Order: sequence, then structure tokens, then C-alpha cells
Amino acid sequence: MTKASTNKTGTTISRRALLKGAAATAGVGTITGFPAIVSAEPVTLRYLGTAVNQSREIAEKVKQDLGIIIEYIPVTTDDVTKRVITQPNSFDIVDTEYFSLKKLVPSGNLLGMDAKRIKLADKITPVFTRGEVGGKKIGDQGTAPKKVFYLEGQTSKKFASQPTQWITLIPTVYNADTLGIRPDLIKRPIESWKELLNPEFKGKASILNIPSIGIMDAAMVVEASGIHKYADKGNMTKAEIDLTMKVMIEAKKAGQFRAFWKDFNESVNLMASGETVIQSMWSPAVTKVRSMGVACTYQPLKEGYRAWAAGFALPKTLKGKKLDASYDFINWFLSGWAGAFLNRQGYYSAVLDTAKANMEAYEWAYWMEGKPAEKDIKAPDGTVLEKAGAMRDGGSYEARMGGVACWNAIMDENEYMVRKWNEFIAA
Repeated sequence: MTKASTNKTGTTISRRALLKGAAATAGVGTITGFPAIVSAEPVTLRYLGTAVNQSREIAEKVKQDLGIIIEYIPVTTDDVTKRVITQPNSFDIVDTEYFSLKKLVPSGNLLGMDAKRIKLADKITPVFTRGEVGGKKIGDQGTAPKKVFYLEGQTSKKFASQPTQWITLIPTVYNADTLGIRPDLIKRPIESWKELLNPEFKGKASILNIPSIGIMDAAMVVEASGIHKYADKGNMTKAEIDLTMKVMIEAKKAGQFRAFWKDFNESVNLMASGETVIQSMWSPAVTKVRSMGVACTYQPLKEGYRAWAAGFALPKTLKGKKLDASYDFINWFLSGWAGAFLNRQGYYSAVLDTAKANMEAYEWAYWMEGKPAEKDIKAPDGTVLEKAGAMRDGGSYEARMGGVACWNAIMDENEYMVRKWNEFIAA
């Protein structure tokens, strides 16, 4: 999933509809010792990002705990990038994608965050810092966070190849995406990305119409079909873009696709209605279909997952109380309550230990260890997401994140790619 403009409404609905009232479920084990902020002079932080990550519950909880007022500025993914580059004074903290950093860092408008001011910097999952899960390297095609996690200096416009004191983004949410299927309608095992183009599913397949992500899903299909092996699916040559789009156009002309969805709700409706039986999908959308009483599986595939990640950055113009409050907010965000809130939505959080301390043992076992649910799995508002006995698609955190093949990216040939993708959609 990515927080593109096209999905912000849908995903927000899904998260909020399923997960209202999270503030009521503050967990135990939260790290204490945050500086007391004088309530007579509360600091307001202007939080720029897409609506997907702008949670009312998080804003309420941080106001309760620290007295910091969060003022959300919801815009599209593209507009987040534009604002950082053209109006760095218009926000105090930004929630953006790791793949955007190759556009943002050269602007010089972001501040390298001081790892010494991030209390749990050394506890951030090695998925980001070393590109590892459980001591094993994971796929790093595309913009793997480890490639862009550190800057050479606080105001540097260059990424560091080795860990430094200066961090680009502190992770907020991340996940690994795959295909959604209707097992009740397919009635056989699905193990490979190539199944998306299997003529068996003619007129019942769908791929998402967000070019930079859709083409990586298409590349997973092309490679799984044995047609071509990419050096980097996240940074194709023009020849590779042409080849990928040729395969997709042929499939489209043969009637393979029922639709090309842009919006979270579109993807849910296509699957819930049975109009599609196999398609690009996001984890919360699968949960939504299941909550409607319809069988839907987020299918682990042998070639692996396409991953995405977002995080907090600070503008270089930030100073004084606002800078201090931003560090306080980020430290609070990593301290556990927010991590548990995100994990309960099927996302993953940056510091696993503190999130675990804020979750019930059976919740952690279900969401993070891939174990059968000992009790009904509930959203923070009490809505039942999964019945006791259910297991999470993709299994444990280590199994899913350990199976990452590539990461969302913006290619060097992005303009050419978008043009070719639009030709495919119009074909």
C-alpha cells in the first residue's frame, strides 16, 4: 500500500470505521519521563501528510499525555512532496514515504534528525537500519529504507552509506503487500504472482492504477512468469518498462482485467461482490472484506512481497519550542501506545518492544507471531476483526517482512514509465 491521493479517503474510512475510540484502550508499559509541557502555553504542531496516517485517536492521546496539540494538514502524496520542496515553512512535522526522499533530500529543506535526541533510536527495527529481519537480509530492490535512512550530516543533501547520527525519517508505519484472492471462488491454492495473468481468471482480475506501484506488481508477475529477470524492479530501464507494459497490454486486450482500481473502497467492492477473484490489494482492504462476512485471503506468494514504509521528518526551518516539541512527539510516538494502535490495524510499528508492552499477549501472538487467535481479535472500539482461532495471512512479522522482494520506489525513468502506464490503461 502507499498513501496515494487516490486511497486517502478510503483507507481513512476503513481505519476509522474499524478502529474508532482507540484512545480508550491505552495499554500498559508506556515509557515515562517525558518533559512536562506547560499547559498554559501548549505547543501546536502542524502535521503535514496524507489522511491515512492522521489519526484523531493519536492526536487526542498525545494531547492528553504531553499537552501537544496536533493540527493535521491532510493533502495528497504528491502534494506532500510539493509542500516540502516549495513551502518548508508551512508545517512543523511531515509524515512522508521513504521513496519520496530521493526527491525531498536534494531540496535541502529537511533536517537530519539527531539520533541522540531520539531515545529509542537504537531500538528501531533493523528492517530500516540494516535491511534485516531475524538476522537475515531481506530484498532491497526499489527504495529500501536502509539505502536512504541516514544523511552524511545534519544539513546534508546526500544519503550516507553507513549509519550516522543524522536520520532522514523516523518510521511511522510500514507493511508488505501481496495479492488478495477469493478462496471460495478460486477453490485451489494460489502460490505465485503469475496467477494474476492466468487465463483461468479472465475478466476476474484487477491491478491497481497507481503507476509507480502498479508497475512493480506487474513486474512481480512478469518475473514470476519467467519472461524477464529485473536487475531492480524499482528502477527499470526504458527497455524493461516497454517489455513490462507489452505483457500487460496483451493481457488487457485478451480481456484479463475486470477493472483498474485507484481507491481503497473500489478494491473492497470488487472483491466483496465477486466481480474480481484475484487482484492487487492492501491488507486493511482484505480485513474490510472479511468483516463483511466474505472470504478473502491476503495470499503469501513464493516470489515474496512488495513493501512500503513511511516516517516523520522535520523541516530545516524548525527551531526553539517547536523543534523541542517535535522531538517530544516523535519520542512519544515510539514509546508504545501509538505502536500498539498501528499494530492492531495490521500495520507494523518502528519499535517492537514498546508496542508489545502496550498489547495483550494474545493480540501480540496473533498480529506479530502468526499464532491462532486465543480470543476474538478486536479493534480498539470493540469491533470484532477476527474470530478466535483465526490466523493472520502471511504469518508472523518475521515471515512477512522476511519475505520482502522489493520496495515502493520512484524510478529514474519515472516520466517515461507514467506515460507508458497510461498507454496501458488506455489500450
